[in-house]
Amino acid sequence: MRCLTDSLLILFFLATAAGLQAQQPKEAPIQDNSFLLEEAYNQEPGVVQHISTFTRLQQSGDWVYTFTEEWPVGGLAHQVSLTLPMQRLASSPDGGRRGLGDVALNYRYQALGNGEATVAFAPRLSLLLPTGNQRQGRGNGHLGLQANLPLSVVLQAHVVSHVNLGYTYTPDAQDLVGNQADISTWNLGQSVIWLARQDLNLMLEFAYTRGNVVAGPGVRKRAQSAYAAPGIRWAWNLPKGLQVVPGLAALIGVGPSRGERGIFLYLSFEHPLK
Repeated sequence: MRCLTDSLLILFFLATAAGLQAQQPKEAPIQDNSFLLEEAYNQEPGVVQHISTFTRLQQSGDWVYTFTEEWPVGGLAHQVSLTLPMQRLASSPDGGRRGLGDVALNYRYQALGNGEATVAFAPRLSLLLPTGNQRQGRGNGHLGLQANLPLSVVLQAHVVSHVNLGYTYTPDAQDLVGNQADISTWNLGQSVIWLARQDLNLMLEFAYTRGNVVAGPGVRKRAQSAYAAPGIRWAWNLPKGLQVVPGLAALIGVGPSRGERGIFLYLSFEHPLK
């Protein structure tokens, strides 16, 4: 795994050098395809997106696959989406059995700007359904709420930055043996995206979470994580408005996650309904 993440870093810098000499094609630039963060651009009217991600950590051996469907509702202002996670926790009592995690139902409002604006803001509210088996470490055993505030800012003609601030609250969450406590988590993220070409972006993201987990009846303990993620994404613009965006990033643990490494894979299909 370490060789793989090192190879991704090498790929990132090689692509940087290549992007300096590349000419920009006429297609619209890639948008709404960040990895660890959200960009503040809702789906355009009549356009849907199907997103798959896969994350695997080296030390723990844990992995998570997510599939997300994003749909506009009556125009740019409103967007709904559904996120289905499949995951494996190597340290769970069942020895790391694969299974469904907690499903998220999401609503996002384009409060400011759009994909062509210098500044865009699109707050999201999510309902987290207790569909995962908490006794196997794949869920919290109770309904949860999550809010996220993504802000996107065009810094220069070919440089965009995204900032996220979010909060998750789950009352009566359960641990592996059924102990209950109210838990919450804050998340903070910052990214810089360089449009080396309209269909090739180089990315550097940072994501930090701080919260607590159930440690006994009514007892919580602190949990933190922090990762830097250099990555690359590119687009294939195909007939009938279909855009395919693959991407990959290296996960490098920093601060409370120092020493952990991993890989992040991304694949998106975006197309008009008709």
